[in-house]
Amino acid sequence: MSSAEPLQGASAALDGGLASSPKSKREPRPARTRIVRRALHGVLLLDKPLGMSSNDALQKAKWLLRAEKAGHTGTLDPLATGVLPLCFGAATKFSQIHLDADKTYEAVAQLGSTTSTGDREGEVIDRAAVLPEMLTPERLAAITQQFTGVQEQLPPMYSALKKDGKALYEYARQGLEVEREARRITVFALNLELIDADPASAAIKFEAKVSKGTYIRTLGEDMGKALGCGAHLSALRRVQTGDFGIQQTVTLSALEAMSEAERLACLLPVDSLLAHYPTVQLDAENAGRFLSGLRRRTDLPNCETVAVYGDAPRALLGSAKIVAGELIPLRLLTPLEIAASLQQADSSAQE
Repeated sequence: MSSAEPLQGASAALDGGLASSPKSKREPRPARTRIVRRALHGVLLLDKPLGMSSNDALQKAKWLLRAEKAGHTGTLDPLATGVLPLCFGAATKFSQIHLDADKTYEAVAQLGSTTSTGDREGEVIDRAAVLPEMLTPERLAAITQQFTGVQEQLPPMYSALKKDGKALYEYARQGLEVEREARRITVFALNLELIDADPASAAIKFEAKVSKGTYIRTLGEDMGKALGCGAHLSALRRVQTGDFGIQQTVTLSALEAMSEAERLACLLPVDSLLAHYPTVQLDAENAGRFLSGLRRRTDLPNCETVAVYGDAPRALLGSAKIVAGELIPLRLLTPLEIAASLQQADSSAQE
């Protein structure tokens, strides 16, 4: 476009404004459809798409479900896909459980180059030759053994960890590298597979079940370093978090194509977040006192976390711990949340 074109456009608009009658009426704008939010309680297991941030995926799902309150349980990078549990309403009270859960990832590590971010989105900062002896079954087996178990891992600069109140990635974007403390992590299981033996494009695929706080990008980098050629991730997929697996997830595109009733049917109940904890059931009187925050006596042994239910009708009341014969409330649902969850479950059962 030439520099004169904007001026010509402005002149035409001005001429049109002078030519029009002052009594002429503008075309009315179509009314905006207002989204009416509602209180929803439950868990949506989303298969996060490639290239979208976890928060953007959350906001999209929240909009599709017209939910008032929502949060996710652990960030996935835009490069990563896979299991992202989204919590709605009362479920947000228990989201920490899955922040702390063990997770399983599938990843592809491209050998022979390292990048500034540890993945394909960063700039290549080093290259090294990939030699045949690095890729033998014996060498890969040794790497598998070396990186399985308890170990110290240095968090990457491109991460959301805070240093002096500032995220590490903010320093990294300024070209700064700050001192970080290594963190103890556990790789419970690790499987390596050579998927490309060509030195120019060599790559390994690996599956790793890891404890919370483990950076898979760093694990890939460290294995590449141990091989002697360096590496960066070219693909990353989370296939399990806690009890939730990839086969239980729904994609955003599938969610968009559903009717409202079908979307609601995708929500798991709030207590799915507590499924692996022991349960305690209280009668109506003790349930009311427990919901008021009062401790209750119990004969059950000490336990860090239990899921507590009322029995008339059976409904999740919250979580608690048991210490020295006392049931001590931790996270409680409100009576409104309990009633809404029961109504939501009844509606789903009828459809």
